[in-house]
Amino acid sequence: MDDCIFCKILKKEIPSEIVYEDDDLIAFNDISPKAKTHILIVPRKHIDTIKDLKEDEADEELVGKMVLAARNIAKEKNLDGYQLLFNVGRSAGQIIFHIHLHLISNG
Repeated sequence: MDDCIFCKILKKEIPSEIVYEDDDLIAFNDISPKAKTHILIVPRKHIDTIKDLKEDEADEELVGKMVLAARNIAKEKNLDGYQLLFNVGRSAGQIIFHIHLHLISNG
């Protein structure tokens, strides 16, 4: 997706504060944080919304990796408690249509 801001971040066309990166995911600090810690975990594969996930092993594994990455980042940052949030669709607050998992904590 040429106009997707997350795709541009993935290609390093837009700078971001990256906190984690591997072959499948990138995680970076949200530019408009809603809490002391607000990190976005974004897959390299462009998928518009959770509704667009395929019921196949690859997408199941990808979402699992996102959750595990969030857990590992939280552990590394010594977060005692945190929220994991997917916004699905504009009416639920999704602004950027590339799936992403919010890791949010005030701890």
